[in-house]
Amino acid sequence: MKKSLFFLFVLSALIGRTQNFEYQVLFEGIGDNREYSNSNKAESQSILGSRGAFEIGIEKDGHRVRGGLSQLLEFGSDLDYHKPKLTLYYQYSDESKDFLFGAFPRRGRIDFPLAMLTDTLLYFRPNIEGMFGEVRWDWGHQNGFVDWVSRQTDTIRENFIVGFSGEIVYKNLFLQNFLLMYHDAGPAIKLQDDHVKDYLGYALQAGIRTNENSQIQSYIKAGILSSMYRERKVTDGFQNAASLFAEANARYKNLGIKSVLSTGEGHKFKAGDRFYQVDSYWRTDAIWYFINGEHVKGIFNLSFHLVDWNYLDQQQQLSIVYIFGK
Repeated sequence: MKKSLFFLFVLSALIGRTQNFEYQVLFEGIGDNREYSNSNKAESQSILGSRGAFEIGIEKDGHRVRGGLSQLLEFGSDLDYHKPKLTLYYQYSDESKDFLFGAFPRRGRIDFPLAMLTDTLLYFRPNIEGMFGEVRWDWGHQNGFVDWVSRQTDTIRENFIVGFSGEIVYKNLFLQNFLLMYHDAGPAIKLQDDHVKDYLGYALQAGIRTNENSQIQSYIKAGILSSMYRERKVTDGFQNAASLFAEANARYKNLGIKSVLSTGEGHKFKAGDRFYQVDSYWRTDAIWYFINGEHVKGIFNLSFHLVDWNYLDQQQQLSIVYIFGK
């Protein structure tokens, strides 16, 4: 027994010396005040809080395993109001591809239009729980993910999201694609008049952007946003909607402006911004990038929401994100 323990101790030490120890620390300050009383199309609320998260792990030859915790504290609530989120995942990466399996951070990997996936997911569901893969070429990239939102029990619904996105680039021209499915099934104990719901949609946009060394960093893109919804045994197949989907963005030094337009038909996306349920929605953000450090970024948004060309709502967002690690 002593010899076996000694052998395991020596072996563990040798293995440990061949690995690269890694860690990452994140602080996120959240300030999001939503004044939506004019249109009554989305919920007026103030989301104020801070998030702390850490990861530790080992890496060798592109393979890594990491674990950690992420905790959100909403100001004015008790410490245990939000449960800590476990981070635990495997990752393989090289110059041309990435693959992750487990519970891993959403930030920096999932970048869908707000019409399809709202930004509050970063506040309250910071981790993807499933898998993610991406392949990169000189002329673009494509990725896909599966996020298991909710495991079915007698009283809890079964939900999962599947998404694909990517970009093809030729000089200053680009073509972006987004595809999303949200499956909403009932609990194991069936509820009366409750049926499985399926939310599907895609966005396809072509655009042009400025050169990387340009003083003004900007792009403009336009295309189509489409959604499909069905409630099994209730709707007659899928209910389809489509709209013109356009976006323009410009930044000069620490100031920027971003404008997004969807006009045509309203959409049903389970996890998307509710404003896109109307036929015409135009959002414009005035942006101040007030912190631009190597490890910390600070952004302030003043957002205006024009709903059905009749109602104007507004919103203020403050975000400070500090990430440090090796």
